[in-house]
Amino acid sequence: MKTLTNSFSRRTVLKAGGAAATILAAPGLVRAQAPIVKIGLVQPITGAFAGDGDLARIGAEYAVKEINDAGGIKALGGAKIQLLIGDSRSNAEAGAQATEQLKTDGAVIVVGGFASGIAMTASQAAARYELPFIIDGAVSDGLMTRGLKSVFRFGPSFGASADVALKNLVAINDAAGKAAKTVAIVHEDGLLGSGLAKLMQQRLPPLGFQIVETISHPTPARDMSNVVLRLRSLNPDLIIPSMYFNEFVLLARTMQQQRVKPKGIYALFGGAASSYKFVSEFPDAAEGVMDVNHWGDPKNPTNAKLMEAVKATGKFYAYNTPINYSLIQIAAQAIEMAKSTESGALVEALAKNEFDSGVMPYGRTKFDATGQNVNALPLNTQVQGGDIKVVYPEQFAQSKPKFPANG
Repeated sequence: MKTLTNSFSRRTVLKAGGAAATILAAPGLVRAQAPIVKIGLVQPITGAFAGDGDLARIGAEYAVKEINDAGGIKALGGAKIQLLIGDSRSNAEAGAQATEQLKTDGAVIVVGGFASGIAMTASQAAARYELPFIIDGAVSDGLMTRGLKSVFRFGPSFGASADVALKNLVAINDAAGKAAKTVAIVHEDGLLGSGLAKLMQQRLPPLGFQIVETISHPTPARDMSNVVLRLRSLNPDLIIPSMYFNEFVLLARTMQQQRVKPKGIYALFGGAASSYKFVSEFPDAAEGVMDVNHWGDPKNPTNAKLMEAVKATGKFYAYNTPINYSLIQIAAQAIEMAKSTESGALVEALAKNEFDSGVMPYGRTKFDATGQNVNALPLNTQVQGGDIKVVYPEQFAQSKPKFPANG
């Protein structure tokens, strides 16, 4: 019995020793694997703006793969980026909830927002934890006047974009012999459109344009017949719309059906005006439409690759893809510079450094004391021959503007 006991004990010890060796080795194996850094993306994956959110996701995922394939975050031992997606469900309240969940799930920095109302609540939620939040294309000037030190905006403000839009409009109109004298403004009734109306009402008259009427509509809107009937009676030379995709398409199609043909449609953040979906599905209504909007640098080779990536999914390219691709690149750069995922270090890195702007035409991105990227620049596009061409400024232009658009 004694021998049996001793034999059993010996086998047990040998097995235990082998298990212990495996356990002791495990931390080394874990250390050999690249750590994970989580970046959050807040976008409307469902709801009225789901198409925009999906395009943003494609751009963000492309950037994550590109960074990880190139070795990850080198300052953190080759840490791989994991993208966490928070669905704002196309409304402001859910935007805040999505940000809270991303924080809970371990995101060290959050990007996105899309619409100004969603970006407002989402970034406010992030600021409660001093969690860095970089806004993508939301343009409301009020986003950057709240004194939130952890909130930054990559794209241009509405005020800065209006400056660019009006400068370009004057140049285009002057080149056409001042063909446009009267203007109607059509806008959605949220932060985006209301901001347009206020700025245009102040800025257009001193430039020699007469505003014949400012027309507001709700979002979502199911019918634009009354708006277009009013435009028909006013007969303005130029229509300046600012609204989201569905409403823009509805306005343009209704104008086409009712044979309302102004000398030009000149949009500022015009929803569908810089969308290949609109151009592909309603080419006649889209032809000649001009827009001042976020747009990737057409001369950057990566921008063409993003277009192909979107096309491969059966979708249509729009600005959401390049701007969110670029945001992930900036977030990764900030982590590299901070050599940390600690919130304070990341906020400091974003505030004090300059960044490569990905595929956006911004040169070097630099955030000022309010968190605004001072080098952000919208591009002037026009639908020409079933394609979207950059027409201003000259260093990015692919074609000259055609105005009046109706000949």
